[in-house]
Amino acid sequence: MNTITVLGLILLGLMTLIGGKTGATAFLSLLFNFGLLFLAVVLISWGFPAVAVSLVIGTIILAFTIFFGEANEVAAKPAYIAALIVMVILVLIIFPVENWIMAQGFSLEDSEDLEGMSLAIGVSFIGVAVTEAILSTLGAIAEAAIAIAAGLSEILAQHPQLPTKRLYIDGISIGKQIIGTTFNTLFFGFFGGFLALFIWFSGLHYSFGSVINNKIFVAEVLMVLFSLMGVILVVPVTTWVMTVQHRQQIKHND
Repeated sequence: MNTITVLGLILLGLMTLIGGKTGATAFLSLLFNFGLLFLAVVLISWGFPAVAVSLVIGTIILAFTIFFGEANEVAAKPAYIAALIVMVILVLIIFPVENWIMAQGFSLEDSEDLEGMSLAIGVSFIGVAVTEAILSTLGAIAEAAIAIAAGLSEILAQHPQLPTKRLYIDGISIGKQIIGTTFNTLFFGFFGGFLALFIWFSGLHYSFGSVINNKIFVAEVLMVLFSLMGVILVVPVTTWVMTVQHRQQIKHND
């Protein structure tokens, strides 16, 4: 039994102990999502359009992440709809930005590892970059959407006749708190993951201009920025979906 297996079992035990059935289901969705990401890589390598693959796989991943992780259908359904809307909006932003930035592909730091390998793999690196950007934002989008939807569903459970205008204000208020914590999570995750690269840049005496124009650095900064855009967009979109659902519920009761 290797280290990853042991850590995975410990994670499963903790999620089941703390989260019960919901925690175990969330761990199962993690395994499914890993399989879907592997499937996306295989499909793109076979020549399927990268953007189409990312949209289909992303839709399924969001479904697994949200519905497996949230038992409350009142919160899960609008969170999923909002996450899909934000994912489509991000695609419209990511595609032109990736074409404009031209940060896809390998950098000079990868040249030694690629020496002797054929680069004629027949895959568009722009498509790969767009797919990577889309899939990397899904976790942040789903987390923010379900947090806002769950918070608003609890408010509605206590105040079922709450005016939609007040519900929207409450949703924006919840979203503002999520944006702050999510920004710090993404920033420290980026910095921690690239600490070794930063040390390398420092040891090789890279100038500030060389660092901010480095392909690896720019590509990762773009991922963080896209994720932040997704979280920011999720706040009003999820709140709007919840208010529409609440308004329909009030009309139905009348």
